[in-house]
Amino acid sequence: MSARAVVERFLAAVGAGDAAAAAACFAPDATYANMPHPPVRGPEGVRRLLAPILDRSEYVEWEIVTASYAEHRAWLERVDRFRIDGREYAIECNGVVEVDPATGLIAAFRDYVDLQVWWERLGDVLG
Repeated sequence: MSARAVVERFLAAVGAGDAAAAAACFAPDATYANMPHPPVRGPEGVRRLLAPILDRSEYVEWEIVTASYAEHRAWLERVDRFRIDGREYAIECNGVVEVDPATGLIAAFRDYVDLQVWWERLGDVLG
């Protein structure tokens, strides 16, 4: 499966607010890192990472601003939008996705976001 197809499947799950489906896009030994935090491992780690914000949101869209795809890698400049309690919160970030060609699953996902901006915009909402 191409990197683009894997990323599109993952983004659809995120957009549906389905942390379990998003986590199912990851290989058993995959890592997901929200830099500079240490990475979580495997689908269950990914589900635990994503569930709090996806479960809290009424609407989620990870808008792709620019993207570049290689056979097994994607680079994504995004604006992640979350609607919580009727208000939209938008966070700019960049992500690098590596796909395991043997499984067609995400092997590594690294997100780069300004955590100070994240906490300024969403800290009070997420408690």
